[in-house]
Parts: sequence; C-alpha cells; structure tokens
Amino acid sequence: MIVLLALAGGLGAVARFVVDGEVKARRRGSFPVGVLAINVAGSFLLGLLTGLVRAGADDAWRLVLGVGFCGGFTTFSTTVVDTVRLAQRGEVRAAVGDAAGTLVLAVAAGGLGLLLAGGGAG
Repeated sequence: MIVLLALAGGLGAVARFVVDGEVKARRRGSFPVGVLAINVAGSFLLGLLTGLVRAGADDAWRLVLGVGFCGGFTTFSTTVVDTVRLAQRGEVRAAVGDAAGTLVLAVAAGGLGLLLAGGGAG
C-alpha cells in the first residue's frame, strides 16, 4: 500500500506540474488560474472518491487516489504563496479573489463530487 501511495502521489505531482504549465503557457496575467483549477478539480475528485467509498467501494481507492494522487495533485501551500504574492504586488482584489475563490469553489466541488457519487447522505 505504501508503494502505491507513493507512486500515486508522484503521479499527482507530475500531473499538477503539467496542468499548471499548460495553463500558464496559454494564459497571460498574474492570477494563478492553473493552481485554482487544480485545487478545485482535486477537491471534486476527492469528494467523488469519498462518496464512492461511503457507498460501498473499497477504501483502498480513497487511500491511493485520494491521499496519494490528490495529495500530490492539489497544493494548499502554492495557493497561499500565490495569494501573498498577489497582495505584495498590490493586487489585493486578486489576492482576496484567489483565497476566497479557492475556499468556496473547492468546498463546492468536493460537495458536488460527494453528492454525485451517492455518498452525500448519512
């Protein structure tokens, strides 16, 4: 299980690097859209996995994909650094938007994943 968690975490980190790089290559501006999208997508996936486990799927899926892949894919620390950098550059609205947007959208995405997987009740 430890090897699978490590591999999934590594794959998640590589996926984050690739997704963020692709977004940055296609979009100009200082707002960290790629990191926001990554965190929202990871929250949705974790909600979906948690819902599937609550509905009877093997908990190993949540561990390997949720803890491993999503743990490597999502990045709270980068969100914080991006938010602080925006504020330091005087882009206070963007900084607040990044912090609040990440919180609201990630929680909503996680809840939607949970709901779609049928694990919202209980």
